[in-house]
Amino acid sequence: MQLSLFALAVGSRVSRELHYTKEKLGEESAYTSQILIQTARQEGENVLTPEALGLHLQAALTASKVQVSLYGKSWDLNKICYKSGVPLIENGMIERMIEKLFPCVILTPLDCFWEGAKLQGGSAYLPGHPDIHWTNLDPEKLLEELGPFASLEGFRELLDKAQVGRAYVGRPCLHPDDFQCPPSAPNHHSRQVGSNQVHKRRAVFLPFPLFTCMARDPQGQLLRAEALQSTFLLMSPRQLYEHFRGDYQTHDIGWSEEQASTVLQAWQRRFVQLAQEALPENASQQIHAFSSTTLDDILHAFSEVSAARVVGGYLLMLAYACVTMLRWDCAKSQGAVGLAGVLLVALAVASGLGLCALLGITFNAATTQVLPFLALGIGVDDIFLLAHAFTEAPPGTPLQERTGECLQRMGTSVALTSINNMVAFFMAALVPIPALRAFSLQAAIVVGCNFAAVMFVFPAVLSLDLHRRHCQRLDVLCCFSSPCSARVIQILPQELGDRTVPVGIAHLTTTVQAFTCCEASNQHVVTILPPQTHLVPPPPDPLDSELFSPGGSTRDLLVQEEGTRQKAACKSLPCARWNLAHFARYQFAPLLLQSQAKALVLVLFGALLGLSLYGATLVQDGLALTDVVPRGTKEHAFLSTQLRYFSLYEVALVTQGGFDYAHSQRALFDLHQRFSSLKAVLPPPATQAPRTWLHYYRNWLQGIQAAFDQDWASGRITRHSYRNGSEDGALAYKLLIQTGDAQEPLDFSQLTTRKLVDKEGLIPPELFYVGLTVWVSSDPLGLAASQANFYPPPPEWLHDKYDTTGENLRIPAAQPLEFSQFPFLLRGLQKTADFVEAIKGARAACAEAGQAGVHAYPSGSPFLFWEQYLGLRHCFLLAVCILLVCTFLVCALLLLNPWTAGLIVLVLAMMTMELFGIMGFLGIKLSAIPVVILVASVGIGVEFTVHVALGFLTTQGSRNLRAACALEHTFAPVTDGAISTLLGVLMLAGSNFDFIVRYFFMVLTVLTLLGLLHGLVLLPVLLSILGPPPEVVQMYKENPEVLTPPAPRGGGLTWGMSPTLPQSFTRVTTSMTVALHPPPLPGAYIHPASDESTWSPAATPATSGSANLSSTGPCPATG
Repeated sequence: MQLSLFALAVGSRVSRELHYTKEKLGEESAYTSQILIQTARQEGENVLTPEALGLHLQAALTASKVQVSLYGKSWDLNKICYKSGVPLIENGMIERMIEKLFPCVILTPLDCFWEGAKLQGGSAYLPGHPDIHWTNLDPEKLLEELGPFASLEGFRELLDKAQVGRAYVGRPCLHPDDFQCPPSAPNHHSRQVGSNQVHKRRAVFLPFPLFTCMARDPQGQLLRAEALQSTFLLMSPRQLYEHFRGDYQTHDIGWSEEQASTVLQAWQRRFVQLAQEALPENASQQIHAFSSTTLDDILHAFSEVSAARVVGGYLLMLAYACVTMLRWDCAKSQGAVGLAGVLLVALAVASGLGLCALLGITFNAATTQVLPFLALGIGVDDIFLLAHAFTEAPPGTPLQERTGECLQRMGTSVALTSINNMVAFFMAALVPIPALRAFSLQAAIVVGCNFAAVMFVFPAVLSLDLHRRHCQRLDVLCCFSSPCSARVIQILPQELGDRTVPVGIAHLTTTVQAFTCCEASNQHVVTILPPQTHLVPPPPDPLDSELFSPGGSTRDLLVQEEGTRQKAACKSLPCARWNLAHFARYQFAPLLLQSQAKALVLVLFGALLGLSLYGATLVQDGLALTDVVPRGTKEHAFLSTQLRYFSLYEVALVTQGGFDYAHSQRALFDLHQRFSSLKAVLPPPATQAPRTWLHYYRNWLQGIQAAFDQDWASGRITRHSYRNGSEDGALAYKLLIQTGDAQEPLDFSQLTTRKLVDKEGLIPPELFYVGLTVWVSSDPLGLAASQANFYPPPPEWLHDKYDTTGENLRIPAAQPLEFSQFPFLLRGLQKTADFVEAIKGARAACAEAGQAGVHAYPSGSPFLFWEQYLGLRHCFLLAVCILLVCTFLVCALLLLNPWTAGLIVLVLAMMTMELFGIMGFLGIKLSAIPVVILVASVGIGVEFTVHVALGFLTTQGSRNLRAACALEHTFAPVTDGAISTLLGVLMLAGSNFDFIVRYFFMVLTVLTLLGLLHGLVLLPVLLSILGPPPEVVQMYKENPEVLTPPAPRGGGLTWGMSPTLPQSFTRVTTSMTVALHPPPLPGAYIHPASDESTWSPAATPATSGSANLSSTGPCPATG
């Protein structure tokens, strides 16, 4: 799995470019940077003082002396540092000496002083001399001493071009009183140090910023600065592996690239630790140290899946599912079903993620931090829905048909939400953002696995639980029998008589006193209902509601035995009868569906939408590393300091293959000129040489051409000999006679008829690749300074001025280039808008070059992280629109009701818009991660809305009644699913990353609450006002399987009109009385009484006298 923050940032174009770079170079960078930044503890103080520079030297020296021991070897800076432009020397002794002394690339302001030599660890031995170190090395003097023993003319010219001079011994001392300060130092005798003593160092490598917030005098000398920066460059793992491959130091440890990477990482961690501890706590300066490994560790910790959080979240969901489905009545408890359901969904999520890994879909921070909880929340919603529907099966349904009845009632709703989510997420994968595409594909696959588990496995779990209840066993502890398993037996609802229930009857209340006793024969608890009847006139209806259709719910009638019966009895507590469905029916729905409440809901949600539209204008684009790294850490302090003082970014303009470099030189120069003219590009100093390989290459050719012209004019080089000429003149001689023709490669007549660079500043095409081979082999410092990174690399060729065979005249031509780069520095990039402007300008320059036939693209961290913001909002809008359109089409096709589909999509669009606006108020910036969550909000919103809408469509009556019935049946499972999702997301609140808390926990919590409010508050109100007509028609017919009840003994239960009572009462003649309390809901449906005979439970034995009490739903069963 690719667990990287980079996968969130890059787009498809940048992904292709990164792949091309890695394909050609094998890795994305040639070196790794370790950085020290020093600032004063008091903001604004000058750090360009001897004391501050001395503290910087102390920290840098401590860091440069870091050593780690691995694989039985000691690794120090000199072994693993990056060294640029190591020259090829014919003399073996000189070559070994140079290899040991060649300096590491350390970019530091200390290089302006002699003390900078202390950071270099190389040393060499020369007979008759003390050990040579950079602190006492005088290159000019050393060459004079070695001159009689070897020909060093070429090496001398190399040092002259690099302007090495006397190296460090010719620079001022930071501490002139140091006994090691060389006498050649300019301030050795004056003992003064100041800004006017700073050596004007001529860097030929990367011009990294060394000072910031600087002040200069009129002569351009530094007076003050607020921050210092030193950069140590290390080899990449592949370079370190290649450097020591086959070396005697690593031949016995099985040297590999993985071991090289381990060495570098260990050294970098130690570097950061010692550098941060180098200064005492009471020092006036503070050091911020950072390395690429530190960054990798932070990103890895951010992207990795926290097993503790995931397990903790799932355990909370397990506990909630078990507790919320437990009942005092063991025969109705479903705690084991809740446990099994959550575990089943967890296994389905794990299988879905495993399938994604098998399919090669990359993982990123969004998928590892969001998807496990999102998928579990969606799956648990379906579990709660089916479990609640299973308990609401019509009375008298045979055991073997209960599961089918459950799937008939709620299977459509589960299938609709799952299919809709799968289609929507698959369509969202069309958006060209890799992070969003990977998340969408993974979400679709995981939702599909959830759907399969819920539809094919969970019904079996429900059937097993039904078998457990039928066998009278305890919930969860199913191995034990229930002591009160038979105390409740059902009484089925009675049909009305041949009359219509009068409109005036709002409440029909009767009083029943029940006695229970246990029979020793069958160990059943028998309820005895003595005949007595009490009629109570109806209380006033506060909502002036109509009555529900027949079939109101009954209540548990068990009380303790009084009088002569002394047997033990079971009593149901009032709190045990309360649940979410009860709350939705008797409290929530009546209040919500009042006219005043509807108006208030519409006004409040309209105000919320308006505020969200304003909040959307506050959302800014961007995602900086300071947002990801935990606040209060040393890494966060470093990144904040670097962003404030050293906001320069190294980038490169990469030229690809597919065109002829030799014939496109003018287009390459034009591309460089257009890129250099961008506002964000840091212009080089007027005295600095050009910074592109083509400029270096051309200028080098012009230099050796000038040397040849001088040697030709003086007669040192003739048509037949170049031995008396200079090294550069001899090189030019060999290049001028090249024809580029394999048949006749040499033509001596061209010595005077051609130039290495023509009048237009272009290199002859036939000479281009031959000269490239010579330049790469002869000017290593210029090649290193250009950072060309050629691929394929030109062949090595060693110039031999005194070759007599003529073989040295045949120069192999380099292969056509497929990769090279021009380096640049970008400045002034603080806000995302600055990055976007710079990226647009760079892309425009590359597009213009493409019209001229040059294939190029920009590369670097700004393009890696900020490229996404060019089209992020467009892609976000496109993804949300695709999801909403897919949701509408799927709902319209499966529900066969575009009206309802339109209302669902309206609510989903409001949810997404409101979440986007709330992000603005929370200060959350828009990046790939919030976009993924915003897209996921559509899928989550479907779970909150479709169930309610489907319940509304499959219920008869007025709109108010249908909305109330939909709430009664879906309020509990939807609420349970939302709470379980919140419990899972709650574990993210304990993350060490403030980014995870703000961007994941807070956003997902707000999303869940918005879904709950829109699904259970706004949508029922909209349906009660604008809802479509029902999709079902209730039909009454006699069930042939229901036996005709026998004549009641001593009384039966009949309904009818009393000819003598007023219309506000109904006469009930029975041996028992039943409490019938229809809820006071608005818009109740009145149905005429059936002409069919009354019916009673066939399963109730007529001889036992026992009664079975249950609670049935108030809404007509449809299906």
